[in-house]
Amino acid sequence: MRIGLPKEIKNQEYRVGLTPASVRELCAHGHSVLVQSGAGAAIGLSDALYQSAGATVAADAAEVFAWAEMIVKAKEPQHQECAMLRPGQILYTYLHLAPDPEQTQALIKSGAVCIAYETITGPGGGLPLLAPMSEVAGRMAVQAGAAHLEKSKGGMGVLIPSAATPKLVTRQMLVRMKAGAVMVDVAIDQSGCFETSHATTLADPTFFGGRRGALLRGQHARRRGAHLHLRPQQRHPGPCRAAGGQGLATGLRDNPHLKAGLNVALGQVTQEAVAQALGYAYVPAERVLG
Repeated sequence: MRIGLPKEIKNQEYRVGLTPASVRELCAHGHSVLVQSGAGAAIGLSDALYQSAGATVAADAAEVFAWAEMIVKAKEPQHQECAMLRPGQILYTYLHLAPDPEQTQALIKSGAVCIAYETITGPGGGLPLLAPMSEVAGRMAVQAGAAHLEKSKGGMGVLIPSAATPKLVTRQMLVRMKAGAVMVDVAIDQSGCFETSHATTLADPTFFGGRRGALLRGQHARRRGAHLHLRPQQRHPGPCRAAGGQGLATGLRDNPHLKAGLNVALGQVTQEAVAQALGYAYVPAERVLG
């Protein structure tokens, strides 16, 4: 399979979808990898490291998207990236579609096969690709809250896979908080569990909610290392393994854990919670994949 690794362009997103170690493993199993120049530079992963692992380096994202059969990213595609996706191309990344109708519409229009890390399940249950990010987000929430308390600016979280997060903290609750209190909404990727939450950026992460409280957007970790579980020997390998042999459709049908990650495919919404949240018709993956 031809696997493309573009540089992340979301504001202050420094992660990268694959490390050189991951590229080396993919190449050892017969895949080809094209990396956009500078994709890992922000975290100390040079183009030379990727080349020594077996990848080829491309000048820009357009070249990567045009060449690749599968695009691997760390975060949801931005508008200009969605426009470069094509029918049947595989997108493998965090998506969090329920609170993002614009992205969902763009992915439907692209005709791509979009697999979300956060809804892939594990053989023993749970969400193995989301769990480590949630753990780090929880640690960061405490640190971020403490930092803003020190600056006199003025958690809790819940997850229903793919669906918009229930609003556990109402405006009325917020008004009753003490002056200067800080709340950290680590569920913001799924629309947030506070009624007054809205997404912000790392450059300007806080805002005042109600009369007394400040809300802080929870951020996932900026960390090196592949969190993609693409190794062929694993019990629920990634899509590059599934696409081998008889093809991606068969691979997904035979792997219920990976199939759970399929959110949008060939113009249809294949994740029921996303369809319900955004008012789309839900089409089971089996029907879309034939």
